Amino acid sequence: MGIAVAGMDSLSDRASMMREALQKSQTITDNVVSILGSFDSRLSALETAMRPTQIRTHAIRKAHENIDKSLKSAEVILAQFDLSRQAEAKILKGPHEDLEGYLGAIDQLRSNIRFFSSNKNFKNSEGVINHSNTLLAKAISKLEDEFKQRLNSYSKPIEPDRLFDGLPNSLRPSSGSPGNQGEPGGRGPSHNHSEHQNVDLETAVYTPPTLIPPRIIPLLHDLAKQMVRAGHNQQLLKIYKETRSLVLEESLRKLGVEKLGKDDVQKMQWEVLEAKIGNWIHFMRIAVKLLFAGERKVCDEMFEGFDSLSDQCFAEVTASSVSVLLSFGEAIARSKRSPEKLFVLLDMYEIMRELHSEIETIFKGKACNEIRESALGLTKRLAQTAQETFGDFEEAVEKDATKTAVLDGTVHPLTSYVINYVKFLFDYQSTLTQLFQEFETGDGKVSQLASVTMRIMQALQTNLDGKSKQYRDPALTHLFLMNNIHYMVRSVRRSEAKDLLGDDWVQIHRRIVQQHANQYKRNAWQKILQCLSIQGLTSSGGGSSVGDGGNSSGVSRALIKDRFKIFNMQFEELHQRQSQWTVPDTELRESLRLAVAEVLLPAYRSFLKRFGPLVENGKNPQKYVKYTAEDLERMLGEFFEGKNINEPKR
Repeated sequence: MGIAVAGMDSLSDRASMMREALQKSQTITDNVVSILGSFDSRLSALETAMRPTQIRTHAIRKAHENIDKSLKSAEVILAQFDLSRQAEAKILKGPHEDLEGYLGAIDQLRSNIRFFSSNKNFKNSEGVINHSNTLLAKAISKLEDEFKQRLNSYSKPIEPDRLFDGLPNSLRPSSGSPGNQGEPGGRGPSHNHSEHQNVDLETAVYTPPTLIPPRIIPLLHDLAKQMVRAGHNQQLLKIYKETRSLVLEESLRKLGVEKLGKDDVQKMQWEVLEAKIGNWIHFMRIAVKLLFAGERKVCDEMFEGFDSLSDQCFAEVTASSVSVLLSFGEAIARSKRSPEKLFVLLDMYEIMRELHSEIETIFKGKACNEIRESALGLTKRLAQTAQETFGDFEEAVEKDATKTAVLDGTVHPLTSYVINYVKFLFDYQSTLTQLFQEFETGDGKVSQLASVTMRIMQALQTNLDGKSKQYRDPALTHLFLMNNIHYMVRSVRRSEAKDLLGDDWVQIHRRIVQQHANQYKRNAWQKILQCLSIQGLTSSGGGSSVGDGGNSSGVSRALIKDRFKIFNMQFEELHQRQSQWTVPDTELRESLRLAVAEVLLPAYRSFLKRFGPLVENGKNPQKYVKYTAEDLERMLGEFFEGKNINEPKR
């Protein structure tokens, strides 16, 4: 019990001590709070006292920053004024002495204008901009003069010899005259067309001349660039066109190019016109592959970065020269058609086809559309005229009404003309294939050429049949047809026409030749061979007769004499006439003589052996038996030689 009371007292004491400690802690806390509150009041008062000073300090710092910015702006503006003065000095001095410095000054002037345009809060910005723009306009004006002067200085016509140096060796003239380039196109021995040669020309290398020195091009490019930036495109185009077009035209004039129209062409003699067409073909190659190609290069380099301007300048410069060249081609294509023009038309068509891809490349761009279309139009016009001329020729052959007969039955000029014409056509096989393709839609273009050739041959035969009727002597009619058709067959066999017309055509016409040869023999020799026949030789009373029972039994000597006289007279007449006739082909001539001899000589020998003694035993036998078989054979060797009447006999 006592222990419990003691424990309670001890707990009470401890609780009392804890209350005292808590009271002291509260008092200390209150004192600290009071001190801190006082300190906060003093700091707030201090801050209030320092605020004006802070504001003044911030204002001073801002002022310093503004002053620094203003000073820097002033320095930039002063620098721009300084650069502007320097640029103005160079511009007023002009571009002639220091072109690069002048161009740099223009760039600086533009930079100044941009600067003051973006700093219009500067008091005098507007005035500076106006002054700079005025100065820039003067600078560009001087730049135009400089561009024109430099372009003029370095733009000179190209001499023909320099152009010839850029040609492949096969196309270089043997002499320096502009009109002596290669063989002119045309029909006849001088025409030297070859498709193999054309392939070589298409792969040949051409070297365009240097029209403006390469070191000058970059300067002209810089001048042009400044003019374009100033918006002076039209002035630039005008200057370039006026300068370069005249130079290009003069280069072509020196070469020999003439401005000729349809009326001029119609008045020319064919030989003169043929030569001019040959030269035109050469001029077209030189113009496109050398002059125009060189001019395109100059335009592309000078106006690099301005493609549309480059195309426009090139189109303007070349338009007049192209027109002169194409107008001659148009004049030929539209002139009166004639057979001899076909080959030059094909030559002209070939050169336009050859140049087509280069024209498309060189005359690129929208600005050159009209030129490209004109070139393509001429190509089609030439093709059309050539095809129409082809049709005209076929019709002209069939309807040729020349009355000039070949009196000796030889090959008619029309035949040799047509055959030569056809042979020349085969030099143009690929060209004709292309030409037919322009207008025909059928299959097998080579067979189209074969069809046309066959029609021409048939037209010739039809005409020859008509001409053969002019002869009164049927034998000469057949000799004439034999000669002419044989000439056709031989010419076809020796040319490329054989592959096109085929062996059947050759064999059919060889049989026709033989048929006419047989008809000649029948008509020429049937009558004289009747004289050597025993028919009608039996005695009819009167006159002496031989009755010895031999070969001449019952035959009247008078009739035999008469037969020999008639034979002699007819043979002499045939000899006189047919030695004036002509079989120009040696092999055919010998063959025909042999065919006659094989019929005549055996018959004469037989008649002479059987009935010759009747005459030889009488008076003046040489009056009747004038010729031996050998004499006849020798005289047959004089047939078909085309001798004149007054020529002495062999």
